[in-house]
Amino acid sequence: MLTPAAILDLLRGAGTTVAVCSVAIVAGIPLGLAIAAGRTGRNAIVRFLCGVYSSFVRATPLVTFVMLIYFGLPALGIEFDPLPAAVLALALTTAAFNSEIWRAGIVDFPRGQLEAARSFGMTRRTAFWRIMFPQIWRRSVAPIVNEMTLLIKASPAIAVIGIVDLTRKARQVAESTYEPLPAFISAVVIYGIVLIVLVVGGRLLERRFAGRTA
Repeated sequence: MLTPAAILDLLRGAGTTVAVCSVAIVAGIPLGLAIAAGRTGRNAIVRFLCGVYSSFVRATPLVTFVMLIYFGLPALGIEFDPLPAAVLALALTTAAFNSEIWRAGIVDFPRGQLEAARSFGMTRRTAFWRIMFPQIWRRSVAPIVNEMTLLIKASPAIAVIGIVDLTRKARQVAESTYEPLPAFISAVVIYGIVLIVLVVGGRLLERRFAGRTA
């Protein structure tokens, strides 16, 4: 049985996990949209670079990417403290995956709507934000929420650079109390609560969008 102090330690670790992932998600969603725009744009060089970035990051294990940013970049004179390095690694990773979600929405969007908007005098940028983006955003909510859950489940990788997230805190509690089972069961329960809240929030948002379009 865990003591109240141990439970409080786990909650602090959960707070770190949620905070780091939240900042990464907030940064990663618009960055992913920018990458998707680059991959579907007219500039061949930008398309190539965005494609290489997306493929490279998605193919790299998160823990390796975290170590690359924290331990590798100092060789180029670029140094980060552990917390910013963790946020950056998660943000760049989720941006790569989000870019595929956005790209799919852009590619599948009916071109006739854009042509109609252009015929009314809208610029390409105005047509994107007023006509295309609201629709692809509604369609992308579910896969984006799914990507958020995957990011949170992969986030223990940041412990490799010293961030005390929920998983690492559970290990510390297990080592200090000599009771690993209660510590890790509690961590699993906390992760489950966080993810359930996220999924339920995503479904409520989907229903709200569905009500608007009904």
